[in-house]
Amino acid sequence: MSTYRTLQDLLIDELRDILGAERMAEKALGRLATAATDPGLKEAFVKHRAETEQQIARVGKALEALGKAARGKECKAMVGLVEEGEEMMEAEGDAHVRDAGLIGAAQRVEHYEIAAYGCAIAHAQQLGLTEVVALLEESVVEEEQADRTLSKLATAINAAAAQAGAEESDA
Repeated sequence: MSTYRTLQDLLIDELRDILGAERMAEKALGRLATAATDPGLKEAFVKHRAETEQQIARVGKALEALGKAARGKECKAMVGLVEEGEEMMEAEGDAHVRDAGLIGAAQRVEHYEIAAYGCAIAHAQQLGLTEVVALLEESVVEEEQADRTLSKLATAINAAAAQAGAEESDA
């Protein structure tokens, strides 16, 4: 059981949770890129994996700025999100439909990360930790951009998935 005596204690725990989540996401993004069939989706996963490596480094720097080791902890939320993504990666069926499912799984991860960074940024701002805020804001901007990229890709991929379903109905 965690003990939080100060807002900084909470922030440190949040950063360790984010670090654990980002490490899991980095591994999952490699598997998502392999599972995706759409070239643009593959590219988006590969690009965001490289960004995630930088995000891991930034969270480590934020912890070090607080005098703590860059040590993550298991993020239970990310464990569940990654498990859901793995189910989609292993699913059989139409490639467009699977790719649409991969986008959904990836966006759930992005939304979780955006929320986690938002909370940590708010706490760091309250504590006047401008260096930590700057590091985390850089990462949340990348997470938001990754989400927008996935939404744009979903437009065409979802249309192709819907067409696949229509063709199945006509058969």
